Amino acid sequence: MRILIAEDEQDLCRLIVQTLTRAGYSVDACLDGEQAMDCLRCATYDCVLLDVMMPRRDGHAVLREMRASGDRTPVIFLTARDSIQDRISGLDMGADDYLVKPFDFDELLARIRAATRKYGGEKSSVLTLADLTLDTAAHTVTRGGKVIKLSAKEYAILEYLMHHKETVVSREQLENHIWNYDYAGGSNVVDVYMTYLRRKIDHDFDKKLLHTIRGAGWVLREEA
Repeated sequence: MRILIAEDEQDLCRLIVQTLTRAGYSVDACLDGEQAMDCLRCATYDCVLLDVMMPRRDGHAVLREMRASGDRTPVIFLTARDSIQDRISGLDMGADDYLVKPFDFDELLARIRAATRKYGGEKSSVLTLADLTLDTAAHTVTRGGKVIKLSAKEYAILEYLMHHKETVVSREQLENHIWNYDYAGGSNVVDVYMTYLRRKIDHDFDKKLLHTIRGAGWVLREEA
């Protein structure tokens, strides 16, 4: 999943980026509200972390513009304001969650998982297709009861495919959600990772789940 962080405390922003990157997320980061809006206009995100007090445009203004434009991406406010009224105001204007600084990074990861599950209409952290299971909370993958070890990028691709199972996913969609702005594109990197992933989840099993749709992309589905 691809996440946008807008946080003007540079050290905290850097630590959040490191934490989310280690957890397998693709991350874009900025330090003010105007930069956040520029990112939101140019890319699609699965979750947005907004500092409430930012220069040029605060988190409330960014959220109001997002919701006014019809953007329903989950938003989690990060703020030092801890009064009940501040939390109520943030939630009433369309935020999905509200995390008070200082916070535990494990809690932040749990809040992101909860927000993105709600956005995707999922009630459980466990995604399944046939005998393939991915647990977004435990960050584990099994097939037929066998644990499958994946790299961070392989896991991110599989999670995206599991969220969109039975649907053809294009190269552009994967590039947009799995890689950040540092990714130059134009190479066979996506193809290489799909080869790695297919080898790990399909090679030892008779029933294949990951299929290439020539000229369109890939689909994760159980075929008769």
